[in-house]
Amino acid sequence: MPIVDSKTGKIRKNYNIDELAEAANLMRGYNMISLCAAGSGHAGGTMSIMDITAALYLHAADHDPKDPSWEGRDRIIWSTGHKAPSLYLSLGMAGYFDVEEVVKLRKLYSPFQGHPHWLKLQGVEAPTGSLGQGLSIANGIALAGKLKRKDYHVFCLTGDGEHQEGQVWEAIMEAGHFKLDNLINIMDKNRLQIDGWVKDVMDIDPIVDKYKAFKWNVIEIDGHNMKQIVEALEKAKAHKDQPTVIIAHTVKGKGVDFMEDVAGWHGKSPICEQMEEALRQLGVDKKLDHHKLDKKAGDYQAEATKKLEAKMPKFSKDYFWNMQENMKVDMDPTRKGFGRALEKRGDDPRVVCMGADISGSIAISMFHDKHPERKNRFLSMGIAEQSGTGVAAGLAKEGMIPVFGTYGVFAAGRNLDQLRTTVCYGDFNVLIAGAHGGVSVGPDGATHQALEDLFQTCGLPNMHVVVPCDSIETERATEALLFDVEGPKFVRFAREATPIVTDENTPFKFGEANIYRYRGEKNKFKDAFEVKLASEYASENEDLTIIACGPEVPEAMRAAWILKEDFGIETRIMNVHTLKPLKKDPVVKAALETGIIVTAEEHQVGGFGNWISAIVSQAPELYKKPLLMGMIGVMDRFGESGKPWELIKEFEVSAEHIAQKAKELYDIKQKG
Repeated sequence: MPIVDSKTGKIRKNYNIDELAEAANLMRGYNMISLCAAGSGHAGGTMSIMDITAALYLHAADHDPKDPSWEGRDRIIWSTGHKAPSLYLSLGMAGYFDVEEVVKLRKLYSPFQGHPHWLKLQGVEAPTGSLGQGLSIANGIALAGKLKRKDYHVFCLTGDGEHQEGQVWEAIMEAGHFKLDNLINIMDKNRLQIDGWVKDVMDIDPIVDKYKAFKWNVIEIDGHNMKQIVEALEKAKAHKDQPTVIIAHTVKGKGVDFMEDVAGWHGKSPICEQMEEALRQLGVDKKLDHHKLDKKAGDYQAEATKKLEAKMPKFSKDYFWNMQENMKVDMDPTRKGFGRALEKRGDDPRVVCMGADISGSIAISMFHDKHPERKNRFLSMGIAEQSGTGVAAGLAKEGMIPVFGTYGVFAAGRNLDQLRTTVCYGDFNVLIAGAHGGVSVGPDGATHQALEDLFQTCGLPNMHVVVPCDSIETERATEALLFDVEGPKFVRFAREATPIVTDENTPFKFGEANIYRYRGEKNKFKDAFEVKLASEYASENEDLTIIACGPEVPEAMRAAWILKEDFGIETRIMNVHTLKPLKKDPVVKAALETGIIVTAEEHQVGGFGNWISAIVSQAPELYKKPLLMGMIGVMDRFGESGKPWELIKEFEVSAEHIAQKAKELYDIKQKG
């Protein structure tokens, strides 16, 4: 059906087959420009699915861009949420907004988030991004349509690699059982996922036979043949008594020769020269003025930056990283420290590393990259976090040392019950890596920003939890967890390059905090601080204590610099890299000796701070002692897209916010 006016039934816009193909090609051009302007995103899958989404939004689906909540509309669920640019471009082309607005993709405060959210943009039906969940949502909407006797159809867009998630098969079983003939699943079968060919990572075929076994109607098409796409959508809408799956055979990166069938373009955006070449290959370089669109994106970014900086606490000078002529800091992704430890210590035949389709991204593949003889001890589990965790427990039971890594949101959240009931209750020697902790995935947005994982893991009996402060400490922590700690263990680290504040001479002892003291400005930021194990530290009568973990340790150190230089305040900084078990003595000692504690975490506030609060509130030594306490953390909100350093500021977990809170408490103490 063409796009209609839901109130009058009149046609708003009608596309024929050739016009749909032309629209899809134009959308591919906009996609290249938007991804380039964002500097991140998923080129491969957005290009493979574009013909399908053009046909769906511009021809097959019943919807009204002028009335996005029209009750009679068809619902479209994007289970493959990382292909969000295709969704946004389809909505723009359909008339929900000016399609050029999509160049604001993945930028701070933009509705065009890295993964879609229905509360941020009209036309989006549900928040998605954690793979495997969309078809279940679609089932619920289809069931609601049946119960309410509505005529709408529900379309769900899924990927072939996504079918490695167990929840997808639960949803497939449900839809067949309930005979949801108002449900149409469209699988973008581009045959590639991040870690390589789907058939090599975790084969899902014979997919046709599997769907038929679950009582589905199956239609196979060339996903780039517009006539076949339109006919398949029409047949699917007309089919009765069964849900329909359209298996669309596509090419990842379709339309751009250097992207086609290349796994590396899954989660990558083109740079300027590549974007210009892509526009030429698509034949839209004369139709789209990318210079004008680049300026539009740049102007938007400038306004977002201005708005953000206006909210920041102000001090005598700009203390942000590497903004001074001295106090310079080197940066390195903490995930690299994790990978280096696996590379260095992976010769132990007991160590088995397990990938979850993001092996290069979290650096777990460094275990075997330069050591092909270890490849038999690297297991690609596919996109299947829950089963992977159970497999790790089985390996541990038989004396292996399994290391299973994925993004923190999945490592701690999606498989929480498996961690609780199998790994922790069984007290199995499993190392779980929660990569990309905090907001360091930046533009990917809320679905991929791990801000709740410390609540989840620290609450598990038998679990050991370590949150290192930089890449060097991550390497040392990973080694310690591998061979010095028996039982369930979780290491949380970031994706983004973060300041290096330790070296090979810095004390590191699992279970014991480090104390840092600012000694005055130096050429190198790290050299401006003296560090000792907490057990070896004697009080210097500091004015307050900042207790931090993970990437917030460098921020706490920077806050101490601000407090000393601007206000003459002396700060004790405590790096609590081991959250569980958490040693109480240094915390109680700091409370007694300084009278002020500020906790800092790149996490929902309290995931770390509540543990510190519990220690001081239950310490008999402090029952009659005055103590002021504040917590810095994400204030009970979900994340959003933006550059990682923007989000550190937006979520108010920067050194400036730590220093502001510390100064506020210091002033209260002085008045008392």
